[in-house]
Amino acid sequence: MKKVPRFFIISPLIFQIAIWPATRLFLRFFMHLEVSGLENLKEIPRGRSVIFASNHSGEIDPFITPASLPFMSRFIPLYYTIRDRSFYDKSGIRQMIYGGFLFKFIGGQYVYPGLKDYEKSLPHHLELLRENRNLFIFPEGGISKTGAPGEAKGGVAFLAERSNSPIVPVGVKGVYGMSISDFLMRRRRIQVAFGAPIYQEKLKSAVDRGDAGDMSVYKREARFVMNEIGRLIVG
Repeated sequence: MKKVPRFFIISPLIFQIAIWPATRLFLRFFMHLEVSGLENLKEIPRGRSVIFASNHSGEIDPFITPASLPFMSRFIPLYYTIRDRSFYDKSGIRQMIYGGFLFKFIGGQYVYPGLKDYEKSLPHHLELLRENRNLFIFPEGGISKTGAPGEAKGGVAFLAERSNSPIVPVGVKGVYGMSISDFLMRRRRIQVAFGAPIYQEKLKSAVDRGDAGDMSVYKREARFVMNEIGRLIVG
């Protein structure tokens, strides 16, 4: 696989810093944004890559977590996982925007599904982590149909192990089922909670490792991460 072009390394930093003030203002005014748990990020050593893992219940989710971090946070920019354009709806605005240049400009990097090999499916994200850059991942791989955290895919655990990066669980409440009128009438209250970082030692002690070479361990570890996210939502 080709390396991530330098342009798409720099552009997310410019974009995410530029939109932070407006995004934060909109979220605070229209959706009464509340943020908690930022103190959990202070224990993460500087220069160490981090994987933020969040539940996914609405299309605005990718903008909420960056806006919930402090302005000019050391964790910005965040890079995302995206699918090929054909994965998204083939009509309307999604066809024009999703999975293309704009997604890469704001921090998206392609996942290559169906290869049955995490290293081949997530090469760009592994490269970014090894360069001490930070990822933002929805372990479920898609928007929840019920609003509740769903079954997680193993990629987040694989990336954490191979890069020795802590996973920060992020619980987001108040987005699911939100309509335009809910937004304009300020009916919603979005709450974002950052949990304590999950290091490899905790993951390995919390999950049955199985036999040597058992790749399903990554799904069990990802399930553990989703359970931690679920606790943040309920709490």
